[in-house]
Amino acid sequence: MAGLETTGSNPDVGLLYDINGLAATAPDWVDRVVLFAGEYGLILALVLLTLWTWWRVRRTACREEAAGAVAAVVWAPLAAGIALLVNIPIRGFVGRPRPAQQHRGVEELLAGRTDFSFVSDHATLAMALAVGLFIAHRRAGLAGIALAALLGFSRVYLGVHYPTDVIGGLALGTAVALLLSPLASALLTPLTKLIARSATVGRLVWSPKGTRDEAVSVEDEPGQEQAQGRERQQEDGVRQESGAVGVSRRRDRDLAA
Repeated sequence: MAGLETTGSNPDVGLLYDINGLAATAPDWVDRVVLFAGEYGLILALVLLTLWTWWRVRRTACREEAAGAVAAVVWAPLAAGIALLVNIPIRGFVGRPRPAQQHRGVEELLAGRTDFSFVSDHATLAMALAVGLFIAHRRAGLAGIALAALLGFSRVYLGVHYPTDVIGGLALGTAVALLLSPLASALLTPLTKLIARSATVGRLVWSPKGTRDEAVSVEDEPGQEQAQGRERQQEDGVRQESGAVGVSRRRDRDLAA
């Protein structure tokens, strides 16, 4: 299938030339930085952001809240994987060649790309990760979305994708992460709650600041208060018994005298 329009009058192609044309005038070191960032660096940054988000959301006083947030973090890479699988038939159906195969003057900084162009795998993966993180942690998600946008720009700069390839990837990643999020939460949250109650691996899901024994979740507070009340009653009973014994002994001494 021919897919999307690729003529020079198409605004998509015009924007491709504008962005990719920056590579012709930029210093070589800029091209190398964009090449590394667009191929590996920004994806690595998103992976590190995902790990930071997991570390951050598990450090809360409420175990139930931590379990839900960690489930959302786990969903982020799963959403990225599912989005990439969904993209396989889309790329084959559209069958859009790479820009350098269709247009003269496109400076392809990543040579040897012969697979189809629409939709961008990099943009799809990055946006699915970012939106998954946004569900778990708003600020981390916004940072991830910014990284995904930079990644998309870099793919056009490198001459390996049209702008609409990137926009399609961002939309696909967003759709998969959001539409399947309720189902993923229903499946993953019970699992993370179970892990959070484990004495051995519970810290993977819930690790509040300070020692775990000191941190009290909302659901545990009533039980603790009852236990503390029983301890105070026992202590009062012991004091009363001790006082009664002391009075009895003094009376015995007085009678003996």
